[in-house]
Amino acid sequence: MPVLSAYGSWKSPITAELVASSEIGLEQVRLDGDDLYWIERRAQEGGRKIIVRRSPDGSIADITPTGFNARTRVHEYGGGDYAVTDGAVIFSNFTDQRLYRQERTTAPKPLTAEGALRYADGQIDRQRRFFYCVREDHTGDGEAVNTIVQIDLTNGASRIVAAGNDFYSSPRLSPDSARLAWLSWNHPNMPWDGTELWIGKLDADGMVTSAEKIAGGMGESIFQPEWSPHGVLYFVSDRTGWWNLYRWNDNKVEPLCPMEAEFGQPQWVFGASLYGFATANSIVCSYTKNGCDYLALLDAARKKLDTITLPFTAISQLCVAANRVIFIGASATEASAIISLDVTTKEFQTLRRSRDIAVDAGYLSAPRAIEFPTADGLTSHANFYPPKNRDYIAPPDEKPPLIVVSHGGPTSSSSSSLKYSIQYWSSRGIAVLDVNYGGSSGYGRAYRERLNGRWGIVDVGDCVNGARYLAERGEVDGDRLAIRGGSAGGYTTLCALTFRDAFKAGASHYGISDLEALAKDTHKFESRYMDRLIGPYPERRDLYIERSPIHFTERLNSAMILFQGLEDKVVPPNQAEQMVEAVRAKKLPVAYLAFEGEQHGFRKAENIRRVLEAEIYFYSKVFGFELAEPVLPVHIENL
Repeated sequence: MPVLSAYGSWKSPITAELVASSEIGLEQVRLDGDDLYWIERRAQEGGRKIIVRRSPDGSIADITPTGFNARTRVHEYGGGDYAVTDGAVIFSNFTDQRLYRQERTTAPKPLTAEGALRYADGQIDRQRRFFYCVREDHTGDGEAVNTIVQIDLTNGASRIVAAGNDFYSSPRLSPDSARLAWLSWNHPNMPWDGTELWIGKLDADGMVTSAEKIAGGMGESIFQPEWSPHGVLYFVSDRTGWWNLYRWNDNKVEPLCPMEAEFGQPQWVFGASLYGFATANSIVCSYTKNGCDYLALLDAARKKLDTITLPFTAISQLCVAANRVIFIGASATEASAIISLDVTTKEFQTLRRSRDIAVDAGYLSAPRAIEFPTADGLTSHANFYPPKNRDYIAPPDEKPPLIVVSHGGPTSSSSSSLKYSIQYWSSRGIAVLDVNYGGSSGYGRAYRERLNGRWGIVDVGDCVNGARYLAERGEVDGDRLAIRGGSAGGYTTLCALTFRDAFKAGASHYGISDLEALAKDTHKFESRYMDRLIGPYPERRDLYIERSPIHFTERLNSAMILFQGLEDKVVPPNQAEQMVEAVRAKKLPVAYLAFEGEQHGFRKAENIRRVLEAEIYFYSKVFGFELAEPVLPVHIENL
């Protein structure tokens, strides 16, 4: 019989320890013959990334030995951390950023020399025994220099094969090793704004002798160039306003299945893969429509798309070989896992789960996709998680507090897949609204570009309007609204608490409080990002000041807790520290937790656990509910 208890006071099996320590981050699936490889990011090992191999007999073994961390820092966000061919693994080691080569039975050996060089997104040339990859050179003064290089696998010598642009990604060899395709782009574009797709002819030494741009430009984003088994180049482009599949055929670009759906995604990290070839004309692909992912078979000859019915709502990292497709799949009730699907029979097998612990469905809130009215007569999207716990019911006259989640990016998105970081709240009687505000990906280019010139306005308005929509419908308590977010989502959080009066409390996780400081002190990849989101700096310095919460702290009237990694190079700690001082001076409730050894995003299990418990403790004091279990208190000033 459920116990009557106030919202926020429910005891849940989804503990902070479970959220922090039991999940394995699954990334970067690769097939090498019959062997399957992927990367596991393990919070219980301080966020170390480990290359793992699954053999045909089903045995699973760690490849990356203790003392190594397979993680590149190119663009700071990394991705494309390793490549594997014939059992030989080439990977970037986090500590020194050198490339290492590791044969099946040997320890890793350094391939590149020591120095301020970083490598990512590589592919092995079996024929010439070269490794093509993106290199980021930090040896000189000023901005890092990005190129595509060729590295000799016998002696580590490198030569530049493509240079002159600000950024590069996706160097991909044709099956006969005669051509190389790649993407490039320049400031102020981000890769989801505009990229160029190039094909270069290679000589016997693997050097580019001539190159031709075949697609892309300032207003066209290209994603994942890929050669078919017969040497035809395929790619994803948003030239129609949606990321759709195309191929370069007879010296012209040919669309394959135009539709209002996204077959691509923002290239925040290297190495993303959303399609692959079962045969020369049979493509297994993933697409997003109305916030949900689907897997499909595309007959490229007939240009016919057939969607495969599967229980997954989030699909990524496709890797295809013949009639077998491997991908990372998740749903509203199943955490992410590596899935193997037989394309012919449509039967699938779970090979590796991100969590071995399964929580009873009676404690899981099923997300409800909502579309709510917002500014300018438009609508925006979100997933709503009402409180759910089989052991409790709330008093009939009480409505639950609401936490609005503003995702990072901001050009990113939040899926409906199972996230214990959200269920942690909903299973305790706190509703959650996970907002895909204007500017989010997955809804077409026009939706993504709503944020251009209006960052800090559109995103904030959508978070406020989503919360008010639920309050007006009587689904949440309009007097107990909170907002939380990390990085860009932290900026949205701080703006909402400063410039609007909808939220009583908020939590900023390594959020931006001073846009001008960020413009002056951030890494190359994002150094011109705000040209589109805000305006060019310093020409429009007025907008940077106008949209920075730190300059308008007199408007603050909400409680705030801030979390910050002290080694964060993306959003330096002084951004949080200045905000804490300002809130303290206002005599508003404020708490601040800083973490040694953490960068942009918390990776250590003990810190993830501490953040969650500190945040719910903070809300319990501000909203006035008793916690079902004691947690380590956090010092809250002015409360």
